[in-house]
Amino acid sequence: MGSVTEPRSRRRMSGAERREQLISIGRTLFAEKGFDGTSIEEIAATAQVSKPVVYEHFGGKEGVYAVVVDREMQKLLGMITEALSASHALIKLERAAMALLRYIEESSEGFRILVRDSHAASGTGSFASLISEIASQVEDVLADEFAGRGYDPKLAPMYAQMLVGMVALTGQWWLDVRKPGREEVAAHLVNLAWNGLTGLNPHPSITVTSRGQGQPPKPRVAGGERAGSDRTGGDRAGGEKELREFEKAREKEFKEAEKQRQRELKEAEKARVRELKERERLLKEAEKAREREEKIRQREARLAERAARLEQVDHPE
Repeated sequence: MGSVTEPRSRRRMSGAERREQLISIGRTLFAEKGFDGTSIEEIAATAQVSKPVVYEHFGGKEGVYAVVVDREMQKLLGMITEALSASHALIKLERAAMALLRYIEESSEGFRILVRDSHAASGTGSFASLISEIASQVEDVLADEFAGRGYDPKLAPMYAQMLVGMVALTGQWWLDVRKPGREEVAAHLVNLAWNGLTGLNPHPSITVTSRGQGQPPKPRVAGGERAGSDRTGGDRAGGEKELREFEKAREKEFKEAEKQRQRELKEAEKARVRELKERERLLKEAEKAREREEKIRQREARLAERAARLEQVDHPE
């Protein structure tokens, strides 16, 4: 009988392969049980290795956790950063919301790890620190947008925290419910952030430009390449048209805001003039009152003086 070779599936892993296996196992366990609920023994047993192997690669459970958290943070930050590279403010907002929801959908275990209170051993802080990093990028975007709209750019950090916090908390909620779908949730998020409560669109939707961002290209089918190309061109044209419409709407919004500002300035000027006239009228009335009082005082003084003279005449000494 010839020698039997070892099955390929049981071949010895390289150091890099073993490291990736331990990271993958740790990621799953941390997502399910958290840092404190996961033991080094469990990681080793799941990987079918001894504990010293884990120590050799990572120095302990803390090392595995730090790598897992860092990878997830970098992945999410990369997706958000790419989304914020869009030129139009609305598209930035749409793509950022879509990026977070896509990350949650595709990397649920990673997001579960991030939203837990990260252990100090990770060296990267908690989910709040991740939100802060994303907010710092959004802050730059908002500062430019505020300056263009005549708002105070110093308020950008506060608004960035509000905006990112709203999206992040919605993502945490959606992690478990998963309804409605990703695109619909993003559309409603953008609806609230972009239009505000007083201008909510009852049927919001994501623009054609943002729809399908980050999705792998669909495979071409025989005889369908031209049709797919035409469809892509149509989507692009539709997206450009949509952006032009948004630009027109924003320009109209700016003009209306400027008109409103001018109206308010005129009303304020009129109110100031009325106030000055009223103040002048009151001053004149006060002056007249003082003059009347002075005349009355002088008359009383003359009467008193006359009475004194009469008294002197009637009763000479």
